[in-house]
Amino acid sequence: MIIAVFLGTLLLAMAIGMPISFALLLSGVALMWQLDLFDAQILTQNLIGGADSFPLLAIPFFMLAGEIMNAGGLSRRIVNLALTLVGHVRGGLGYVTIMAGCLLAALSGSAVADAAALSALLLPMMVSAGHDKARSGGLIAAAGIIAPVLPPSIGLVIFGVAANVSISKLFMAAIVPGMLIGGALWVTWAWLVRRETIQPPPRKSKREIWLAAREAVWALMLPVIILVGLRMGVFTPTEAAVAAAVYAFCISAFVYKELSVRQLYAVFVSAAKISAVVMFLIAAAMVSAWLITVAGLPSMVVALVEPFMGNKILLMIALMMLVMAVGTVMDMTPTILILTPVLMPVVYAAGIDPVYFGVMFIINNSIGLITPPVGVVLNVVAGVGKMKMDEVTRGVLPFMLAEFGVMFLMVLFPQLVTVPAKWFGG
Repeated sequence: MIIAVFLGTLLLAMAIGMPISFALLLSGVALMWQLDLFDAQILTQNLIGGADSFPLLAIPFFMLAGEIMNAGGLSRRIVNLALTLVGHVRGGLGYVTIMAGCLLAALSGSAVADAAALSALLLPMMVSAGHDKARSGGLIAAAGIIAPVLPPSIGLVIFGVAANVSISKLFMAAIVPGMLIGGALWVTWAWLVRRETIQPPPRKSKREIWLAAREAVWALMLPVIILVGLRMGVFTPTEAAVAAAVYAFCISAFVYKELSVRQLYAVFVSAAKISAVVMFLIAAAMVSAWLITVAGLPSMVVALVEPFMGNKILLMIALMMLVMAVGTVMDMTPTILILTPVLMPVVYAAGIDPVYFGVMFIINNSIGLITPPVGVVLNVVAGVGKMKMDEVTRGVLPFMLAEFGVMFLMVLFPQLVTVPAKWFGG
């Protein structure tokens, strides 16, 4: 009955068009009535306490860093570098998209921001070159969701706070899985374009490659600073986010000189708006998370998956299938905040490494950003590229299947995540 009240209220509120943050608050209130615990003071305390977290400060600063990079020319120089390196091979613009997606992912941590930037910069070029627009949009969407996997991932920050797992360890553990997803997209694109007769542009000269690399080197230093700083213990993930924002501002304003004072105001406003939405969503979800724990839902889920407890792989498959189903109808952030307090007791009871599970959980949620009918990143690509939603959905299918394939390969062989995580994490 408790599960029915919570899910029924949540789904009904979403069905009538209520924003997900308010839907979570409403479902929390409904659960409080059901448990005979309604108290406005408890509601307020959990709402404020949900956002009152030092690690969560990383979110607005990484958001700000991403906005500065887009406005200051860092993203454009990353795309240009990839174009000079592989733009001349068959299907080269697709490989440029994948490379740029991985590089931008290591800068921003936001799938929506990366997908929007790639769509604006590369989709017109791919269509002009003769590539199918739906397939090109699908590749851009699939490359965009690498951002929540590779550090500095906002999704990993939210999961780390919700699950009380080291964010630094999550960042280190996600490096190889993120690159494997990029490799899967590379192979899939190569297979899809093997019969195309599109004439690629001529190979860039060594001088052009050198100039593009010299222009992009300041942008490429940002992920190096973040990862080395975290690896060496120089700063925490929150301090890394501040360093990223300050570094991006200095490079944009004083090196590339593309960020003016007038632009800076718009950049701060945009970052503040996005951060406010995310933080309020987190605060609202923490109310539901507290009530889920009080109601004993985690123990019910543990009892439900008891038959799988003896086999970690089967249990992981079952959990991933559950997250896949939820990801088709819900955005990434609320999925993380709702399912984390429910699934983490199962993870600990089964003896699964919480860092490994966190990475797999975020990968699954990231792919959910390109699964219809919600598919936030699909909507972004469709909007920027002036395409129909069903066209982008058709184009993304082979790439989405490849990413799911990589995810389940890591379920079958956890060493693909755990071994590199130990090496990077020291």
